[in-house]
Amino acid sequence: MFLSLLLGAAVVSAGPAPIARDSSSPAVSVSVTAPDDAGEPILRPFVSFSIELSSFPEFAGNLSQPNAFSNQLLDNLADLQGVKSYIRVGGSTQDLTLYDPNLETAINGTYLADVSADYPAFAFIGPSFFESYATWPGAKFSFGFNLGANGTVGRKNLIETASVACKALKGKLAYWELGNEPDLFTTTTPYTKRPPSWDESDYVAEWLSKTELIKRQMAKTCPKFATDAEYKYIAPSFAGLTDALDPLTTWQDGLDTDHDIKLNSMHNYIDGATSPGVTLQRTLMNHTKTVESVQQHVNLSKVLNEDGLTTGIPYILGETNSLYNEGKPGLSNSFGAALWGVDFNLYCASQSIRRTHMHQGTNYRYAAWQPIQTNDTTIGTKAPYYGNVMVAAMLGSGDSPSSANVQVVNLPLPDETEAAYAAYVDGKISRIAVINLQEYNYTVSDSSASRPSVTYEFLLSEVSSKSLSVQRLMANGSNAISGITWDGWSYNYELKGGAPVRLDNVTTGETISVDSKGLVQVKVPWSSGVILNV
Repeated sequence: MFLSLLLGAAVVSAGPAPIARDSSSPAVSVSVTAPDDAGEPILRPFVSFSIELSSFPEFAGNLSQPNAFSNQLLDNLADLQGVKSYIRVGGSTQDLTLYDPNLETAINGTYLADVSADYPAFAFIGPSFFESYATWPGAKFSFGFNLGANGTVGRKNLIETASVACKALKGKLAYWELGNEPDLFTTTTPYTKRPPSWDESDYVAEWLSKTELIKRQMAKTCPKFATDAEYKYIAPSFAGLTDALDPLTTWQDGLDTDHDIKLNSMHNYIDGATSPGVTLQRTLMNHTKTVESVQQHVNLSKVLNEDGLTTGIPYILGETNSLYNEGKPGLSNSFGAALWGVDFNLYCASQSIRRTHMHQGTNYRYAAWQPIQTNDTTIGTKAPYYGNVMVAAMLGSGDSPSSANVQVVNLPLPDETEAAYAAYVDGKISRIAVINLQEYNYTVSDSSASRPSVTYEFLLSEVSSKSLSVQRLMANGSNAISGITWDGWSYNYELKGGAPVRLDNVTTGETISVDSKGLVQVKVPWSSGVILNV
């Protein structure tokens, strides 16, 4: 039983011509049942977030003043994907922060120009920091312990933090985490955390020793969390695959000796915010670049599984986003980045990367939303959030129970400026997504000309003579940072505090007829996305 995708392109109006297609190119056939090359069922929730530890009180608020805006945006995604996003609290400041039981504020950080303008070079958190874990009903969290602090200070900090964290996270815990990107500990400038000789075996020995220390402390203060069933980690949380610590060697050296690692967590960024040659079209709105970036994780996961090192341990991206160093203005905060996010996340799902945590921070350029008003950034919903929304819509279980298995398969298309995916719910075709990644800069395009588009033709032999509902991710162009809608919905803070508002000036309720032969055509403007609900 097959569903064929016939590819065609037609320029509707003047403007840069799309790459010509050979009309004789073979159709892409898609099984109406999940094929063997579909990704493993996603973990629920798939769309999740990583929040910089130093920014967490601003994103979540506290008991007296919870951040309702952030919670609303998380609830929107829960409505679409069936489960509220898991929140990893960590990042660079995870290994720069100590606990101070006498601190009267949630956090007290010191910024140094030679470290970062975006987060403190070192910080202290107090008891009120942990109130933030109680402000998002239904959310579950992973808490990041400080591995960077060493010696007596580091061990004392782990003991104190473990005691207060386990109490705060009762009923809210997803996983623990020890250390953020330890593969950079020997190289991070200007302040390295370990000597150059610190290698994989040293890291593993330290990780095992300190996780055992944490477990012993939890056995005293929160005994339930110290049981084998509840004491669970994401690890190793490396920045990459080719830095100072090799992930394969790390697992071979016995990282999971105690069998408490439940998710194999790695980090990924497409490129750097200040890297030469980074552009919207070449770097983000480029399916080939996305495939190359994700494929390295696919290869590692395959080797680890073949060697029996991570059997039964799902592979996730515990921290990821577009451009490292918190993103680049005009790129990471643009609608083009939202489209990149759709392509990136769906490709991950199609390759058995079971969950992604998109990294966030106050004033970060790639953030999905700005949680508070600052001198640098206006509070509000940012372009990348709309990409999160489309991914959640694509991966929802629909009318099936939230426990339904959702799988994704990549549908290869000819050009690097486009991507397509099919989603299966309990093994049956449910949706098809198409993302057009051809850059359309509306500020330099001819305003009198129609926006170019590509027409895609689908042959749905088993669903002939019916209508398919269409949902679109739209903005004025790839460079837009506002005016974005999903299926006509706006999630702007200014309208209803992030709650969905249907706009009157956007076409909604669109359907496309499938003819008696099963043929259906959908036109996708440059720099936009669409879902066909089969």
